[in-house]
Amino acid sequence: MQRFSSFLPSRRLAGMLLAVGLLGLAACDPQAIKELEEGLSTEADVVARFGQPERVWNGEGGTRIFEYNRQPQGTQNYMISIGPDGKMSALRQVLNPDNFRRVREGMGVEEVRQMLGKPARQVPYALKREVVWSWRFMDPSENAKKMFYVVFNPEYRVIRTEVGADADGPDMQGGG
Repeated sequence: MQRFSSFLPSRRLAGMLLAVGLLGLAACDPQAIKELEEGLSTEADVVARFGQPERVWNGEGGTRIFEYNRQPQGTQNYMISIGPDGKMSALRQVLNPDNFRRVREGMGVEEVRQMLGKPARQVPYALKREVVWSWRFMDPSENAKKMFYVVFNPEYRVIRTEVGADADGPDMQGGG
């Protein structure tokens, strides 16, 4: 029993360091964005400022879209488009009400992921036969952290969306 207790502080320390690192990444985003310019910045410039993307999507006309997530604790996810010429053609923060309105019933899980990036949480509700993905975002109308939820059926097709309180609130913990 004694030998395991010495493991716990180092595990706790690792968790705290990870959290501090994630916060540091989010704090660097405004500076990194300021240093990039559409049509001039290269793929190498983007990777130098944001790191390796979480995922790379194929866009139209040879464009590649780099996915940069700041979930689960951040309130932003970025999609950065790299044109066939190797230059950045767009940088978008995708967790916003306009983008949420584009999520429609019947959309597949990959379409939603490409639109919003990796979610903060993916929770299966076996009895309801649903899977709920959630993203933390900043609601500009209320200047408050909230959650955007996409509910999928067993075939991973959207059946509905919801906006609610931040999942770190006391009423949102646990599964169902």
